Amino acid sequence: MSPLSSRRLRRSFGLIALFPALLVLGACSAPPMDEQEAVATNAQKAAEAAAAPTDEAGKALEAPPVGNCDATQVQSLVGQPYTEQIGSQAQQDAGATTLRVLKPNDMTTMDFVGERLNIEVDGKNVVASVRCG
Repeated sequence: MSPLSSRRLRRSFGLIALFPALLVLGACSAPPMDEQEAVATNAQKAAEAAAAPTDEAGKALEAPPVGNCDATQVQSLVGQPYTEQIGSQAQQDAGATTLRVLKPNDMTTMDFVGERLNIEVDGKNVVASVRCG
């Protein structure tokens, strides 16, 4: 066999070996645009169904309150030094049945208790935030 024939033969085998790789790569291409649009439409519908319910005007309806604590009544405490008297009065004003004072680096549970008032204080014992839960 001449050197020219053997080069052609090797090139042919190289192309034959390349063919399955091209088939595999072709199978990995993106789905057709109409399929992508259908997936996007279904995802949008699912997101809308999971969104908060709205009234006729499109305004989101609020979830019913859990518990009777209302921290909006005691937001004025933020920035004030915390004392036990302030905590007791805040608990009463918020309508909470329990009070939890959270200091920096305190370990807390993540459970939500709708009747509990949480007062977070900073390192200088100043009220940083007030919330229910």
